[in-house]
Amino acid sequence: MRSKIGNRINESRLNKELDQHTLAEKVDVATRTLQRWEKGEQVPDSNYLMRLAKFTGVRPEWLLTGEGEMYHSPPDRTKIFPLHKATYLRDIPLVDIPLYSSVPAGRTTPIFHPDYVDRYVTIDNINDPNAFALVVKGASMSPKIEDSDIVVVSPKQEVRNGDICVVRVNDEDVLKKVKIDSTHIHLIPLNPDFEPVSVRKRDVGFIWRVVKVIKNL
Repeated sequence: MRSKIGNRINESRLNKELDQHTLAEKVDVATRTLQRWEKGEQVPDSNYLMRLAKFTGVRPEWLLTGEGEMYHSPPDRTKIFPLHKATYLRDIPLVDIPLYSSVPAGRTTPIFHPDYVDRYVTIDNINDPNAFALVVKGASMSPKIEDSDIVVVSPKQEVRNGDICVVRVNDEDVLKKVKIDSTHIHLIPLNPDFEPVSVRKRDVGFIWRVVKVIKNL
């Protein structure tokens, strides 16, 4: 079953009378990547959602959320779309990273299984061949990170105090903001309804930094 955003990408392409190959060329992705977006097998990065909106003439807000009008004006009145060079239209290499099952934003839970890939997510290249994505479960990091959002994790990047990280504690995983001192790592929720937890460094298997959040659409 297509995701809602997959349906909107498909609808906007058909209304513009573009085939998948033509739109993929305009957006600068492989045709198979566009096909995966429309099927809901992958979630496009926000930069490429903006490109899709531009070349199909739909409002970016509608493409992202389904809310409001689909077009700024009736599609038959707007045939030419001026190209204004903007930061979000710069050439950015794309990579597909594995999307694993989930990480809890609440209590710790048994570890995710990195040998089992649910699907792939297309993002701009963050220069970490070991990067991966996880679906968030729970509300302890809301409103910044909500249940069912996707976080992109980079094991390569250095972790600093105040970073949001995936932390493995005694073979269980949790998503939290971290504060590190000489002996403990403090796991801090963003939602005030949840309590912070302190764990000993020796009980922590890894701390991997979250570098991107893809909102649930």
